[in-house]
Amino acid sequence: MSQQVWFITGASSGFGEAFARYAIAQGHKVVVTARNVDKLAGLAALAPDQVLVQPLDVTKTGEAEAAIQAALTRFGRIDVLINNAGYGVVGAVEETSMTELRAQMETNFFGSVGVMQAALPTFRAQRSGAIVNISSLGGQLAPAGFGAYCASKFALEGVSEALAAEMATFGVKVLIVEPGAFRTNLAGDAMRHMPAMAAYAETVGATRDMAHAMHDTQPGDPAKIAPAVAKALAADVTPLRLQLGADSVEMVRAHSQRLLADLEAWAPVALDTGF
Repeated sequence: MSQQVWFITGASSGFGEAFARYAIAQGHKVVVTARNVDKLAGLAALAPDQVLVQPLDVTKTGEAEAAIQAALTRFGRIDVLINNAGYGVVGAVEETSMTELRAQMETNFFGSVGVMQAALPTFRAQRSGAIVNISSLGGQLAPAGFGAYCASKFALEGVSEALAAEMATFGVKVLIVEPGAFRTNLAGDAMRHMPAMAAYAETVGATRDMAHAMHDTQPGDPAKIAPAVAKALAADVTPLRLQLGADSVEMVRAHSQRLLADLEAWAPVALDTGF
């Protein structure tokens, strides 16, 4: 594999750190970013000549542009952009304030789009590269209690699908990654729990309990996500969406089958709406 330049958001832990360690081990140049750059010292120490540490809060205006420019100044190009920065929210729609919902969208959706927009001129000029957006199986379906989180991932998947069509002519791939439960910090410090209302104890209570209990018990190995993504990017035909983990494969398959079943069952009604 030829040497590449990888740009990774949210690289201080979880998937972001795993992507960075993989890319460094492959001999790539790596730009690691996070809000707190002190947490990136360990990655920088692995290969100082390969790694550029750059502060990046994806919700702050101008920081994405500055980080992309720093990457170009140091390494001259960007081959793979990993949009990983984000966090989760657990709570019923009614339990989630508009302030919390907007903050969730600001990081998971608008933050990712901002980084992409900062990098797109470079990708267009290169006429090569790949954009990898870390979504979730929750980008395809929304269990009770994950409405805000899934809404942010649904939005990210929508813009990613359009972007894939827009960038194909420039030779740039867009890959949406839909992991299931992997042993990252998402269910730990990266998960915000909304104040519980008794009315939703039966529907959201189980989700809230599961989110608390799953931390450090998830079946997915974060170290295995980067090789899987690299394999998909290297394929002659890269999929638009890549489900990772048995839970993601099974749940997305079941959800898709229900969607198709409803489509067929209601097709006569749907088709009877024309002039």
